[in-house]
Amino acid sequence: MMTATLVAQAIAGGYAHRTLFEDLDLTVAPGDVVGVVGVNGAGKSTLLRILGGELVPQSGTVQLAPQDAFVGWLPQEHERVAGETVAAYVARRTGCAQATVEMDRAAEALGDPAAQGAGDPDPADVYSAALDRWLASGAADLEERLPAVLAELGLGLAPEALMTSLSGGQAARVGLAALLLSRFDIVLLDEPTNDLDLDGLERLEGFVQGLRGGAVLVSHDREFLARCVTKVLELDLAQNSNRVFGGGYDAYLEEREIVRQHKRDDYEEFAAKKADLVSRARTQREWSSQGVRNAMKKAPDNDKIRRAASMESSEKQAQKVRQMESRIRRLEEVEEPRKEWQLEFTIGQAPRSSSVVATLNGAVARQGDFTLGPVSLQLNAGERVGITGPNGAGKSTLLRLLLGRQEPDSGSAALGTSVAIGEIDQARSLFAGSEPLADAFEALVPEMTSADVRTLLAKFGLKADHVLRPAGDLSPGERTRAGLALLQARGVNVLVLDEPTNHLDLPAIEQLEQALESYEGALLLVTHDRRMLNTVRLDRRWHVEAGGVVEL
Repeated sequence: MMTATLVAQAIAGGYAHRTLFEDLDLTVAPGDVVGVVGVNGAGKSTLLRILGGELVPQSGTVQLAPQDAFVGWLPQEHERVAGETVAAYVARRTGCAQATVEMDRAAEALGDPAAQGAGDPDPADVYSAALDRWLASGAADLEERLPAVLAELGLGLAPEALMTSLSGGQAARVGLAALLLSRFDIVLLDEPTNDLDLDGLERLEGFVQGLRGGAVLVSHDREFLARCVTKVLELDLAQNSNRVFGGGYDAYLEEREIVRQHKRDDYEEFAAKKADLVSRARTQREWSSQGVRNAMKKAPDNDKIRRAASMESSEKQAQKVRQMESRIRRLEEVEEPRKEWQLEFTIGQAPRSSSVVATLNGAVARQGDFTLGPVSLQLNAGERVGITGPNGAGKSTLLRLLLGRQEPDSGSAALGTSVAIGEIDQARSLFAGSEPLADAFEALVPEMTSADVRTLLAKFGLKADHVLRPAGDLSPGERTRAGLALLQARGVNVLVLDEPTNHLDLPAIEQLEQALESYEGALLLVTHDRRMLNTVRLDRRWHVEAGGVVEL
């Protein structure tokens, strides 16, 4: 691995005719870990694609020193390529597959001198550069290294296994394996924490903290940011500005608050000064015109001296008005800080359920060769439970048993009366079809008018261009906000949040935490978000591991 530096100067990025950020300067030196933060839609993924050379900036330049440094851009991957094996996926994500294609092409050109055109670079030089890149990518021994890393991550998978056959948690771990096997000089990570459990998060942190090269990452996991980043780049969509904050994530939060307070103070001082000058100018104008009127009234025609004196006094007043207006013009304009759009919502309360919401008694659920249980648990009205555990341990199965969606193979499960369940599931499956979002939403709340539905969705940042689109075409973050809107509309007394922070931006996560503060029903919160577990008030913690449930 070589030491490489990436320098972005005055870059602007966006799509179609819309510019999301401009005049952005960023230097990523060896050892720098830059966290990019901003609301959904601020251009975070666009920036990573520009830095990775996948997208041309609208203006500005991105330079690498040395020019042949190996930059890895790892996008959020939702769809898996049909027919792609684990080995092929890892080769693609590490850049080894592309390096191999380029080396094979260069070797072919080297062996076919007849294909050489006038002015083409020397095939020997091209082959030498391609071979260097192939070796640097780690492609030479990737096949030998892969099984050991898969085993270390607890994945009993053959490299030939198809990616489409894996669960979300397994796919996230294969993505982590690709990262651990990569040999990038500079790595660009888009939401690398999605779908990782606590063990996976710790391994990811170890990888990022141990990087000799630089990294730029987008993440909504506040604890991960706090532990890993050395500086923060904020894309502020509301102010149409961007700024690099030195120091880690927690230092950024403090400094950002100070910067915002200064901006508010500067604007208030400017607005007060301007209002005072405008008011004084108005008074001066009134005095001036009053003086002229009085001079005309009082002075008889033969009293020229008196009239001249009055007119002179009025002229002085007029001069003062002009001076005051000149001072107003010279005042340095301070723009009013625009408020970021904020998701502000409450969770609708349904009438109280029976005092016992759900009971499991020696319940066992089998799925293939996996068994959960026997589990004996009781959830009471108003109780708030945090549920943790590794991927594949049975957390989602436990939820299905508790909510009466899966019959136990043995033992019993009972749901109380008047239970009104609201949930945000991992797959955001309520809004996944080809029906427009507004229609899909209306079907779930038939008592609401179309106009009320649109007004409610607009409160959640889902405007006209969102509500007419097929629900399945919306981003995961937009579908999550639609799920939150449904919680507000329906009213619930049992709230189930299965990894709710996946795909929400940081401001929306904080708003969700505030909404949970005033919610009084029962809560089942499944999350790997360590800050959320510490922030949200919980009465109990259940830990699911190896098919069993223990109370912490």
